[in-house]
Amino acid sequence: MRTQKIAGLPIIPPSQESGLYTTPPLLPKMHQVCVAVGKRASGKSTAIVNLIEKMGYDYTIAVSPTMKSNKELMSRLNIEHVFDDVDDHHVIDSIKELVENEAKDLERYREELKRFNQLMSEIKKGGMVNDDLLLQFYNDDNFVKPEHRWNGNKPKIAVIFDDMMGSSIYSKPRKLNALSTYSRHIGQLNEGGSIGVSLYFMIQSFKCQTGGLNKVIRNQCTTLLLFKTKDKKELQDVAESVGGEIDEETFYKVYDKAIGDGKNYEFLMIDLHSKKEHPSGFRKKLDEFIIPDELENDKI
Repeated sequence: MRTQKIAGLPIIPPSQESGLYTTPPLLPKMHQVCVAVGKRASGKSTAIVNLIEKMGYDYTIAVSPTMKSNKELMSRLNIEHVFDDVDDHHVIDSIKELVENEAKDLERYREELKRFNQLMSEIKKGGMVNDDLLLQFYNDDNFVKPEHRWNGNKPKIAVIFDDMMGSSIYSKPRKLNALSTYSRHIGQLNEGGSIGVSLYFMIQSFKCQTGGLNKVIRNQCTTLLLFKTKDKKELQDVAESVGGEIDEETFYKVYDKAIGDGKNYEFLMIDLHSKKEHPSGFRKKLDEFIIPDELENDKI
């Protein structure tokens, strides 16, 4: 078999992805659709809190009926909004509104800063000064520079979904599916790009007939945290979902390497969109890469 190049038809990618933020070198990309799968008391909440902490989000939104019972752990995060009625479909609309308001406020600040700088330039030049600008920015014998909560930066926002098995939001997931599909595009900016939002789902079963996390959201997953399970079918389902990364046999070896005896809340982290500089998309917990022989050979 041979190939033949066609002149003038290369694919030219955009200079930057929508809703993309810089993260510390050894952490996953942002924004995330992260799914943590583990039985009760497996360590899901602790793992997610640690990951969110290290990713450096500015604040977190929580959707859970049990947030108060995890108060000590969750207090480590800057949780600014809690929605505890997981049968209320308007919760998804409220999350979108919060992010879109952040976009509006950032654009308000940028426009006001542009006008403020124009006023300062006119004063410096000693020419005519725009009266409207003076009225806007001169107050109590001082020039008042525009302010923005995030100092002109896009806020980094995470949303946690926890203890929602059987909820209406899960069982009638049209709005949640849409949110997971375009989460990084929410809060679009006129100059391009968006605020976006990361989603973190904590579930007890990878697949569930009713009231669980559906295929649409699982297909959007960027990072999967898999805790110890004795359910062979569930392991097979996960192995099939990451089939594009490694074959099934290698997956089981990686899983066993990560979990061990599972007595210290171990989990396998699978980064499905890992950074190019990462030696592997597989980790034991957050702090140890697992590098299958197949990936080693690919780098030779």
